Amino acid sequence: MANAAGDIDVEALNDRLAREHPIDDYYDRAPLPIRLIERERLAIIRGMLGDCAGLDLAEVGSGGGHVLRMFPRARITAIDVSDVFLGTARKNLAGYDARFLKGEVDKLDLPAASFDRIVCTEVLEHTVDPAAVLAAIARLLRPGGVAAITVPNDPLIARLKGIVRRTPVGYLLRDRIQWGGDAYHLHQWTPDEFGRLLDRHFRVTERRAAPHGALPIRACFRCVPR
Repeated sequence: MANAAGDIDVEALNDRLAREHPIDDYYDRAPLPIRLIERERLAIIRGMLGDCAGLDLAEVGSGGGHVLRMFPRARITAIDVSDVFLGTARKNLAGYDARFLKGEVDKLDLPAASFDRIVCTEVLEHTVDPAAVLAAIARLLRPGGVAAITVPNDPLIARLKGIVRRTPVGYLLRDRIQWGGDAYHLHQWTPDEFGRLLDRHFRVTERRAAPHGALPIRACFRCVPR
């Protein structure tokens, strides 16, 4: 279930997250198990979106542009509330056909049916109103478009971290167990709970997990307009 988020300055919160947990470090220097999980998540997203050459592709909550750079032949729109994240994305997407928009997607004045493909990955748990963001994504998708949406399985992650903390490895890692900024999550869902939220806005055509179904740390959904 989602937690009450309250009145939160999402720009300041995400700027702080970006400074405390540099996104390049997360992808390049996180502990090996995390990097392996995230590589599988990226592979799933790439497979769900297919060939994006010549298509209009947006990422809602683009972070440092690590997902978008998998699609060098698309026309890219990176959307984020954080100047810090957008600065990193500009660096990582140098040379791409890319534009960068600052703001919350549900509050930006973007025309309906603007994009062929939309990615929103590991973002909704950081938003005040996830349902409003999902409604905006549904509005922005063109007929026949596809959205790849993923969230962390925080209830499972919390249980696994609790187990690790009670081992010698947990003693050695200490605060590194929190790598990636889980403390900044405003909402938590199991995959089934999140799937029910998605069903209000999309038709889910594929559901996968990273690193795999037996250990669903990341819940990944391929969504199309209703």
